[in-house]
Amino acid sequence: NTFGSKERIKLALGINHLEDIGEELFRLLKSIPTAFTWQEKLKVLLNLSQIKNIFPKIINRKAPSQEIIMKPPNLDLLPILTCWPKDGGPFITLPIVITKDPETGIRNCGMYRLQKFSSTTTGMHWQLHKDGRRIFNYYQKRGERMEVAVVLGGDPVLTYVATAPLPPEVDELLFAGYIKKSPVELVNGITIDLEVPAQADFVIEGYIDPKESFKAEGPFGDHTGFYTPVEDFPVFRVTAISHRKDAVYPTTIVGIPPKEDAYLGWATERIFTPFLRMLYPEIVDLHLPIEGGFHNLAIVSIKKTYPGQGKKIMHSLWGMGQMMLTKCIIVVEDEVDIHNLKQLSWYVLSNVDPQRDLVFWEGPLDQLDHASNFPAYGSKIGIDATRKWKEEGYTRTWPEMITMTPEVKKKVDEIWNQLGIPL
Repeated sequence: NTFGSKERIKLALGINHLEDIGEELFRLLKSIPTAFTWQEKLKVLLNLSQIKNIFPKIINRKAPSQEIIMKPPNLDLLPILTCWPKDGGPFITLPIVITKDPETGIRNCGMYRLQKFSSTTTGMHWQLHKDGRRIFNYYQKRGERMEVAVVLGGDPVLTYVATAPLPPEVDELLFAGYIKKSPVELVNGITIDLEVPAQADFVIEGYIDPKESFKAEGPFGDHTGFYTPVEDFPVFRVTAISHRKDAVYPTTIVGIPPKEDAYLGWATERIFTPFLRMLYPEIVDLHLPIEGGFHNLAIVSIKKTYPGQGKKIMHSLWGMGQMMLTKCIIVVEDEVDIHNLKQLSWYVLSNVDPQRDLVFWEGPLDQLDHASNFPAYGSKIGIDATRKWKEEGYTRTWPEMITMTPEVKKKVDEIWNQLGIPL
């Protein structure tokens, strides 16, 4: 339960204010000429001295993660949990899955569940929209065996970055080094041509043969709060298992939110909001409520300066990486606290005219979404709860929201403090 609260995840990442990570990178990117494209800025960023010193590094000494090599490798010796009554079997639920793009050589780390099929095989739950699946498709087209390392435990920063929505050009282990302010130590794999974290608790090495038929995986009680149905996925074949002498097997149980994964999502919300502000300066804040599973609902506040800006932000977010899977986007102005769902509900219901302010759209959906008529594709809704301009068809005078003056608020706070009443 390392990530089971906001305080725990801040402790795990070694950071008191998560937005500081994004703000610092934002300042570095701003120092690069504005004429550069995003990709060009990224290349310059990777060569800055602040970044070059925290690139992952290979060590030549004996690694703790390889202190004990299990011969022969046997997944039955790991305490892999069956989490829910109708799960299809035991699942590894907190893995760092390491692969390498065969065309660019760039490493990818992602978190994909693995159902244990036998003592040496698992499923690999690579959904259509994930980087792991994209990289697998390259190997499939080339007809080449794909080497994979499944890492468990070690520094919790590594577990977090496996969930982070980074561009394909960015190595998650580099991002981990940036958070830690020190490079991630790596060691060469035992049976595969991949580097693995030296401080991990367990490393499971193996491969996926793209010529091998997919195998039925599931059901699985997922973070949506529902069982995901049986579906065919690639088969991961284990070639080696190594671990520390004092290894601790990490796992998590997902289900109806909130669970531990909710706070990993919260960390992403806070860390990456500054990047959204860099791309869209009108954005003030972003909230991905736990109740929405972090991909069903996004609430964004903006400083509105022209008509149609609310709808523009909706479509901009739907065009960004994993935000394309968001089922509902609500846009409000910065006069409301989007983290206060009671206040937000009042604000939205007061400001919205359904015929004018609801936007329906079709596009990609999360593969785990069971409500759509077709897998991974369906409708979305946008709610523009910003104040409307005459150019948007509003013919009346928009009323002001009732607020206390700063002087009155300060005076009331002082009186409450004197009375010993907690605010």
